[in-house]
Amino acid sequence: MSLNILGKRYFFFGLSLFLIIPGFLIIILRGLPISIDFTGGSLLEIEFNSGDAPPSEELIGFFAEREIVDVTVQTTGRGSVIIRAPFLEDETRLGLVDSLEQEFQSGITLLRFDSVGPVIGREVTNRAAIAITVASVLVVGYITLAFRGVQNAFRYGICAILAMLHDVALIFSVVAIGSLFFGWQVDSLFFTALLTVIGFSMQDTIVVFDRVRENFNIYRKLPFETLVNHSIVQTLQRSINTQLMTVEFMLLALVLYGGVTLRQFALVLLVGLLSGTYSSIFIAAPVLVVWEKREWRNWFKKKTQPALEG
Repeated sequence: MSLNILGKRYFFFGLSLFLIIPGFLIIILRGLPISIDFTGGSLLEIEFNSGDAPPSEELIGFFAEREIVDVTVQTTGRGSVIIRAPFLEDETRLGLVDSLEQEFQSGITLLRFDSVGPVIGREVTNRAAIAITVASVLVVGYITLAFRGVQNAFRYGICAILAMLHDVALIFSVVAIGSLFFGWQVDSLFFTALLTVIGFSMQDTIVVFDRVRENFNIYRKLPFETLVNHSIVQTLQRSINTQLMTVEFMLLALVLYGGVTLRQFALVLLVGLLSGTYSSIFIAAPVLVVWEKREWRNWFKKKTQPALEG
């Protein structure tokens, strides 16, 4: 008996909302955790030679005494800390390192120092937004052209974009939750993962829709929902196996055993690629069916009770 995936489509819609809404509530209440890559600022990764890094509160207080505010501190777990602060000149940075050594009576090794001006941060943000917008328009155009033999071909492109937006929303939700518990921020590596996920999501969705297009020419007499469900089942094993065997196990190993600085990137990519596979099967195709059947016309109608026989 074939799996009736589309019969549970509203369950999958609800599951996605359940995963996305908490992160967006955090963003509304606390704001989006933007890194210095986009706001401008300085990042210092320093290692205390004594082996134990001071508590984050003491380090933040150290900077506050020198009138440097909006400082965040992330402990890496190996005697080093990552400090994010407003833009610091080189002379100021050297003075801070010397003062830290005197304050905490420990030798310090500066592992990394990055500074980004606010203008550069805005340019990176604008270019990333433009890249996503242009890619979305091109995808809709490509799918509409490739599926021109199918009725309402443009709908396939719109549904692919909606599935992509689902994945983007889920990634932002994950980062928002991570910012609450682990101090995660939206940085350049985040956008690298985001663009990668968008590409994989589009690829998986097009594979599913292409099978729908092929079956549309073969099973013309089948109801549209049955045809789409049959197409999903045909591609289900391929989609899951390809993702698990190619990238997911590798990313899971990177999350578990990789460095702290790459953990957020690997976990965001892991969740995003899983979401891309999920959305192509359980979001894009079901939305296509909802659109084809115009089910929104019955969402708010009261169900009529059958008349009782006297």
